[in-house]
Amino acid sequence: MEYMNMMNDKMKKAIESLESNLRTIRTGRANPTILDRVELEYYGSMTPLNQLSSISVVEGRQLMIKPFDRTMLKEVERAVAMADLGLVPQNDGNVIRIMIPALTEDRRKELSKDAHRMGEDAKVAVRNIRRDALNAAKKDNELTEDLKKAAQDDIQKATDQFVKQIDTIVEAKCSDIMSV
Repeated sequence: MEYMNMMNDKMKKAIESLESNLRTIRTGRANPTILDRVELEYYGSMTPLNQLSSISVVEGRQLMIKPFDRTMLKEVERAVAMADLGLVPQNDGNVIRIMIPALTEDRRKELSKDAHRMGEDAKVAVRNIRRDALNAAKKDNELTEDLKKAAQDDIQKATDQFVKQIDTIVEAKCSDIMSV
């Protein structure tokens, strides 16, 4: 039943990936994790912004980015602007400030749809993992037919639990997005 452990590990990783992706969706409040995917070139390699600077929340609706290397201010500003997050960075010569605008109702609905799409992608990943586990169970020659059937039932139950967990995570994010 090694494939069951492998399947559970892979499904947990799919959930972790979903949670990571959902953290990058902004909810109208300042949250440094929305900049997690911003990368810029630093000494010839692409480096995440959060490794090159400190990012803090100021006054609830503003992010402040303070690069460890002040010569990187222009590059950081450009990387945030190019990240297509709908944010406008403001460089004051020492730090970069980003005002997080309040979300409109249409933008909230659009972000909610994005969250649902990410949830569907995670469900597809979980179903693909289920398919692989079912194939492994069918090919296991050490199992009798009854044990193969029981393994298939166990795999389906585990899959249902993970899909339910995905739905719960996505609904929580959507309610967070839609709350004003």
